[in-house]
Amino acid sequence: SPSLERMTAASPPRPAEFDDPAIPEIATTDVPACPLCGESHFQTFAEGYDYELQTSRNKWRFVQCDACSHVWLNPRPAISTLSTIYPTTYYAYNYATKINPVAVKAKEMLDVAKMKSILAHLKRAPRALLDVGCGDGRFLKVMEKKGVPRDRDYGLELDEAVLEPLKKAGYQVACERVEDSTLVPEGSLDLVTMFHVIEHVDDPGPVIRKLAGWMAPGGVLAIETPNLDALDQRLFHDSYWGGYHIPRHWNLYTAKTLARQLKDAGLEPVATMYQTGHSFWMYSMHHWMRFEGTPHPRLAKLFAPIGSLAFLAGFTLWDKLRGLLGFRTSAVLMLARKPEAA
Repeated sequence: SPSLERMTAASPPRPAEFDDPAIPEIATTDVPACPLCGESHFQTFAEGYDYELQTSRNKWRFVQCDACSHVWLNPRPAISTLSTIYPTTYYAYNYATKINPVAVKAKEMLDVAKMKSILAHLKRAPRALLDVGCGDGRFLKVMEKKGVPRDRDYGLELDEAVLEPLKKAGYQVACERVEDSTLVPEGSLDLVTMFHVIEHVDDPGPVIRKLAGWMAPGGVLAIETPNLDALDQRLFHDSYWGGYHIPRHWNLYTAKTLARQLKDAGLEPVATMYQTGHSFWMYSMHHWMRFEGTPHPRLAKLFAPIGSLAFLAGFTLWDKLRGLLGFRTSAVLMLARKPEAA
């Protein structure tokens, strides 16, 4: 059976489940230079498999830059494999239909509280918003209630089907990547939100610079992403940490490296807040129980975030309490302002 000592030992060999010939070995792309500073000296940080979805049998490796400490996936999946690692069953495409209605309502309350804390750092009432990775539009709807009209309530998402109801309702949404989009007029946005998206991007620098160009002077960019400087990451460091989301997370940050990424784009970090990382705790426990030593799949299933309402509530309260006491949780939310003189 798994032990705490084994949790922090060297990354494990390929689990037996991944010997299934139906699981493909997918194409990869080498990333020999740090996406943050451009240096090419690095060391292995963590290794593992697609423990959540088993979309590939590849063993994946995160590396850490010797110069700036940034962590990225190298090699990463080739762009041609995106439809494989993000199947139509991917939870983010059907989030509200897959979890308990009570959990959905609780999530809505947390979303409203999060936006309230973000808006406290905006020096004016928001007139235009962009939500990158808007999904079913839940944050667009929150901001509409805050006074943002639908013709200036923008969203980008890579799943066309989920956008159709939003388009019909009059929200300004498009199935485009930030890098390729012309949806938003330059200098027009008071607020840009990017919740758990930047870690999926292959080259975050140009993305953040593009967003900065869309922002009005004094506008605020809010980025939330997994936090490498967290207790659960240290416990499950070598392979099983849920925040790795292997192989879909390509860049991972601490507050320090995220601040550098924002400053490099000409933005001024103004606040750092730590959010609940309940799903990371749960997936970490799930992966450890299911794949370490003698597998315990039934016990592991209790920790799958989709459907485990009791544990979901417990880990949410655990991280909320830790955040209130000043501890760094496994999700960091950083706010950065575009200078007024820009």
